[in-house]
Amino acid sequence: MRRRVQSWWRVWLAQDVLAILMAAGLLVTGLFFIYSASWRGEETGIVGAWFPRQIWWAGIGTAAALALTAVDYRFWIRQAWWLYLAAAALLVVVLVAGTKVYGAARWLNIFGVLVQPSEFAKLALVIVLARVLGGGAIQPRSLALIVAALVIAAVPFALIAAEPDLGTAAVLAPTVAAMLVAAGAPFRWLAALGLLGAGGIAAALSPLGRFLLDDYQRERILTFLDPSRDPLGSGWNAIQSAIAVGSGGLTGKGFLNGTQNVLGFLPRTVAPSDFIFPVIAEEKGFVGASLLLLAFAVLITCYIRTAWTAKDPAGSLLATGIAGLFFSHVFINIGMTIGLLPITGLPLPLVSSGGSFMVSTLAGFGLVQSVHVRRFRREVSNV
Repeated sequence: MRRRVQSWWRVWLAQDVLAILMAAGLLVTGLFFIYSASWRGEETGIVGAWFPRQIWWAGIGTAAALALTAVDYRFWIRQAWWLYLAAAALLVVVLVAGTKVYGAARWLNIFGVLVQPSEFAKLALVIVLARVLGGGAIQPRSLALIVAALVIAAVPFALIAAEPDLGTAAVLAPTVAAMLVAAGAPFRWLAALGLLGAGGIAAALSPLGRFLLDDYQRERILTFLDPSRDPLGSGWNAIQSAIAVGSGGLTGKGFLNGTQNVLGFLPRTVAPSDFIFPVIAEEKGFVGASLLLLAFAVLITCYIRTAWTAKDPAGSLLATGIAGLFFSHVFINIGMTIGLLPITGLPLPLVSSGGSFMVSTLAGFGLVQSVHVRRFRREVSNV
C-alpha cells in the first residue's frame, strides 16, 4: 500500500511543470478575452453567456486532464480500436440525428448540452494510429505503413466532411502526416501525397470545384482570394478581423477598449470563438499577440520533448499526434484571422470559447502528461 501511495506521488511530482504553466496561462488568457468579447458596454454592465459557460467547460476539461494523467496512457493504447469504433459510430449518429446549427449537423443534443463528437474523434484517431504505427506489426519504412494510416484516417475524415465540417476534417491531414514522419514513413511517398493534396486543392478552385465542394465552401475560398468581392456578406468577418489585428498597433487599445470588438463590427457570434485572436491583437497589440504565440510555441515544444523522450514508440507517436493536432489548430486559426488562409471555423486551442473542443484539447494535454510522467521510472510506469 505504501509503495502504491509513493507511485501516485511520483506521478504528480513528475509532471511537465513548464507545460502546465503554459496551458494554465493560455486558459486564463482565454477567459479574460472571452469576457471582453462578451462585454456589452459600461452602460449595461452585461456580459454574454459565453464567459460563464467557458468557466464550466474549462473546469470539466481540467478534470479530464487530471484523470487522463493519472491513468497509464498504455491503457488507452490497448483500447484504441474500441475508442475508434465508438467515435465512428457517434459520427454516424450525428449524420442521422444530429442537431443542426447554421445548416450543419455537427452536434448531438445530450440532456440539453450540445456535444461535438468530431472533436473526440480526432483524439480517437491519434490513439489508434499510435497503436498501429507504433506497434511494430508493420514495417516502418514501407508503403504499407502509409496505406494503413490513410485507410484508418479515411473513415473519420469522410464522416466529418459529410456533416459538413471540412475545416475539422482538414486538420486530420497534417496530424496524420506528422505521425507518419515520426513513424519513419518514406519521404518520397509523403511528398507524393503532398502533391496529390495540392492537386486536389487546385481542382477545388477550378470549375470542377462545384462537384467537389458545397457552395458555401467555394465561397469561402473565393472570399479568401478577394475579400472585397462581397464586403458586406461573406467577406465581412475576414475584413473586420484584419482591421482589428492591424489597429491594435504595438501595445493595443486596452482591455475592453477594442472598438472592432466592443462596437460589434467583429460579430459577437464569432468573436469569443473562432475570432478570439483579433480581439486579443486589438486590445493588447503586437506585444500581446507575440506573447500569446510564444506561449503556444513553448507548449508545443513541451509536447515534442515528451514525444522525443517517451518510453516506447506508441507513447512517442501519441504525443506527436496530439502536438500535430494542436499546432494545426493554432496555425490555421491565426492564419485565417490575419488573411493568410481561408476562413474555416476552427477555434484556437485553450483560448477560444467552445465546450467539446476545450474538453478534447485538455484531454489531449492529459494524455501527453501521462506519457511524460512515465518516461523513465518503473514505479511510475506501473501506476
